[in-house]
Amino acid sequence: MLNFRRQVLLYIFKSFDLVLLVAALCVSVLGRALFTPLPILVAERIQVHTIFGIAVLLFLWRQTFSLLGLYQSKRLAPFLSELTDLSKASVIATILLFAVGIFFRILNITPAVVFRFLPLTLACLILSRLVLRQALKVVRLRGHNLRHVIIVGTNARALACAEAMMKMPELGYTLVGFVDDVWVGPIPNSHIEPNLVSTIAEFRSYLRSHIVDEVIIALPIKSFYDQEDKLRQICQNQGVIVRVHSDLFEGPTVATDVSKLGADPLVSYYPVPSEGIELGAKRVIDLLGSAILIIFFSPFMLVAPILVKIDSEGPALFSQERIGLNKRRFRLYKFRSMVPNAEKLQAQLETQNEAEGPVFKITDDPRITRVGKLLRKTSIDELPQLFNVLKGDMSLVGPRPLPVRDYTGFNHDWQRRRFSVRPGITCLWQVSGRSSLSFDQWMRLDMEYIDRWSLWLDMKILARTIPAVVKGAGAA
Repeated sequence: MLNFRRQVLLYIFKSFDLVLLVAALCVSVLGRALFTPLPILVAERIQVHTIFGIAVLLFLWRQTFSLLGLYQSKRLAPFLSELTDLSKASVIATILLFAVGIFFRILNITPAVVFRFLPLTLACLILSRLVLRQALKVVRLRGHNLRHVIIVGTNARALACAEAMMKMPELGYTLVGFVDDVWVGPIPNSHIEPNLVSTIAEFRSYLRSHIVDEVIIALPIKSFYDQEDKLRQICQNQGVIVRVHSDLFEGPTVATDVSKLGADPLVSYYPVPSEGIELGAKRVIDLLGSAILIIFFSPFMLVAPILVKIDSEGPALFSQERIGLNKRRFRLYKFRSMVPNAEKLQAQLETQNEAEGPVFKITDDPRITRVGKLLRKTSIDELPQLFNVLKGDMSLVGPRPLPVRDYTGFNHDWQRRRFSVRPGITCLWQVSGRSSLSFDQWMRLDMEYIDRWSLWLDMKILARTIPAVVKGAGAA
């Protein structure tokens, strides 16, 4: 009975979408109708090829919307993802309208009509989904349109999933209980009751005699892989939806998504943000910010090389190979603050190294020139890196790029996660003591930046960089 009711509601939903599309088309045509004599409009609409073309168009619209997944359950889908699907559907529906209009020579479907049809269709579809979501929320909060869910596992991950479900009753999920051999939880301060409805061995028979709409598997993949595979097959054999907790592995993970390589689905785990509006905005800020700063500091950038050349022989600009995004190497530019053969002399000074870890630092480095001390104190020597930002090798904010020598001295893989983001001119290390911090503190600040990253954090770091540079705290 429930399945029949769902099919009826689904049929009504699909038909309503077609009504919205036809209404959008009628409104789009209305502009042309105001300037076209009534007899001509009537003659155009009663033509057989026009009627047949509209029928084909309705069929194509219906099939397209179904193929795009517009009628699948959106209970767990955020509205932003549904908005993406609706945008795709509107564009394709508009293309189909234009194609059918040309193929069947429907005079009412002009380029102007098609141009008006797209925004009208998208607006109608978005409004209908917003109304539907609100209506379903009210219905579910009143105890209707509910789905009975079982969670397999009683570990912290399973209980956290149950807690999240209980905090969102508008989703319409009713937690029947847990499936496990023993009760592992509860976690401290949890409101979850230890309700074991079945053991893993008896799960098959439990499904046969109880109402279960969905099963969430939250067992550790390392020790329960075989059981998870059997549980998935049991659920699929009995027609029950299976959801597997995506956080299968330990360690920092920003986001996951599912893609395909050929016919095989792939789950991607991102340790850092890899795409999105914020990352695009970050790159725009880098381009505009570096260009503005180059213009603003151009007097210093003109005077600094002259002072470098007067103070010591050798080139005014220093370039060095550094490790960048995903360990790709690039040439970093600075105003030279040391003697020309500073890199060769470093080998002779290694025994005097005062820094922990793989980096090199001496309090009174004899290689630094008189002008070089001033440039370093004021961070003017870093200004040419603004051109690295323009090129895309660096960002305004990000972990400092390290020389190849320092990278080869890394002892822990967790430290190498800093290379999963674009290096920057300034970061948390720059505004938290700079070279006065230990190497381990430096690396942990880089990890903190990666895990907490946002545009707002970048803005705060940039704002804190100015007083840090003025004070010259930790500069070397």
